[in-house]
Amino acid sequence: MNNEEIVLKIKELIEQIKPYLNMDGGDIEFIKYEENYVYVKLYGACQNCGYQDVTINDGLLSFFKSEIPEVEGVINVNL
Repeated sequence: MNNEEIVLKIKELIEQIKPYLNMDGGDIEFIKYEENYVYVKLYGACQNCGYQDVTINDGLLSFFKSEIPEVEGVINVNL
């Protein structure tokens, strides 16, 4: 997959994840994909959640890697 295809796939996957985060009062926004890392911004309840690292590392990273092997990590940015 080239970068453009990866970005499209990441956006599709985020749309699949959003309803689950929304149910808990959170949300997620795609920021960018760079050097095999996905940059996202967590909002709402997810923004200050004590389980944020678990959501990112065990949830998002595992989900992205299962569909896009090139992904090496997920980084939550604080804009």
